[in-house]
Amino acid sequence: MSMTRTGGKIVRGLSKVEGPLVVVEGIGTAGFDEIVEVTDPSGQKRLGKVLEAAEDFAVLEIFSGTSGLSLQDTQVMFLGEPLHIPVSTEMLGRVFNSLGQPIDGYPAPLADKFNDINGQVINPVSRLYPEEYLATGVSAIDALNTLVIGQKLPIFTGAGLPHDRLAAQIVRQASIGQPVGEDGGADIGNFSIIFAAMGVKHDVATFFQEEFTRSGAFGRVAMFLNLADDPAIERLLTPRAALTLAEYLAFERGQHVLVVMLDLTNYCEALRQISNKRGEVPARKGFPGYMYSDLASLYERTGKIRNTPGSVTQIPILTMPNDDITHPVPDVSGYITEGQIVLSRGLYQQDVYPPISVLPSLSRLMKDGIGKDKTRGDHPNLASQLYAAYAHVQDVRSLASVIGEDELTEIDQKYLAFGRAFEKRFLNQDYNENRSIETTLNLGWELVSILPRNELIRLSKEQLDQYYRPAA
Repeated sequence: MSMTRTGGKIVRGLSKVEGPLVVVEGIGTAGFDEIVEVTDPSGQKRLGKVLEAAEDFAVLEIFSGTSGLSLQDTQVMFLGEPLHIPVSTEMLGRVFNSLGQPIDGYPAPLADKFNDINGQVINPVSRLYPEEYLATGVSAIDALNTLVIGQKLPIFTGAGLPHDRLAAQIVRQASIGQPVGEDGGADIGNFSIIFAAMGVKHDVATFFQEEFTRSGAFGRVAMFLNLADDPAIERLLTPRAALTLAEYLAFERGQHVLVVMLDLTNYCEALRQISNKRGEVPARKGFPGYMYSDLASLYERTGKIRNTPGSVTQIPILTMPNDDITHPVPDVSGYITEGQIVLSRGLYQQDVYPPISVLPSLSRLMKDGIGKDKTRGDHPNLASQLYAAYAHVQDVRSLASVIGEDELTEIDQKYLAFGRAFEKRFLNQDYNENRSIETTLNLGWELVSILPRNELIRLSKEQLDQYYRPAA
């Protein structure tokens, strides 16, 4: 067990067992979130934490389940502190469970220290505003929904969409600053990635491990895995353990850290399950009313701190049940985070990868991370023009569905051509293709050049003179 024992209060016997919860009486006092060590009649030990405490009883949440516990012969030791996990730079390139224990068959790495899984307290005054570009090598993100260091930018997806591949591609290709050369390569510098998977199937977990190993990225990645057949309660620990290591690397070791978390919907389902077991009054669709603050306790562990060279950037990935963006999980996440990237089932059915739906996607911090000396001077205006032109394409397609393409004006025909090229050449890119921002922006200019120059009202005359090359 990766715990230091500062408590030692011991209680023998349980009053009640229900699912992953147990009730203990006669404890005197206990602290909220205090860790307990439970010993079953066979001598096996497991960890849990205090969910609710009163003068004469406490409700405990057992991480690895309550199977095998006896009401009379179970011993509970209260350790007097929250859960702490080991953190170390040696954890990069390794795979861990929700408690920070290695599950890759190798010895536990040497711990630099043990940190509280609930995170550090950050003074809001000391936070720095995010304004540095983080490259992903994916055109639809880098050009139109730019990720900024210290930002939390979720990906909203649906069942069956290729969010696993997109997550693996981002982990492989992510880099700090301006990529060097047309192949998108960059000096990754002091940059590491924490990957947390919650409730995923075994084949999905294997896919990520094999992809990171194949690409050579595994050396800078620490994985925290909670599989579908693991106890649901451990799902609530997985992102916190991952973020604890991320905070250590960022704020104590000065690294830039990207945290990718998949799937936050599974996390919220576990939250709902525990809430129902506790008999709490449910809110929308049975989720607890405190889901907003619980998710905020994860998302807000992101950012940059004054006088600290490191940073934490988050890409949470969550599945929208029935592709419903108004579902409580994406709805609540949208209020907390700084934008969203939405995957489209329609584009996926047209064999577009990654099927990023541009119009409902948004990066609220994008304007501060692009432009001269960050990406390129024409980036802000070009992104605005691409978005506006593609939005007009949707209007033209609606009109064409009524009157037919042959009846459209010449300009509308050009917009249709632009729309097809935008989806097949700009949004669509090979899974192994890592595009530099230079390549992405040049491709954007090729596409807007399909349209007449007088239609490009969001681009300056100087930019048009430099980059606009009308199609022959």
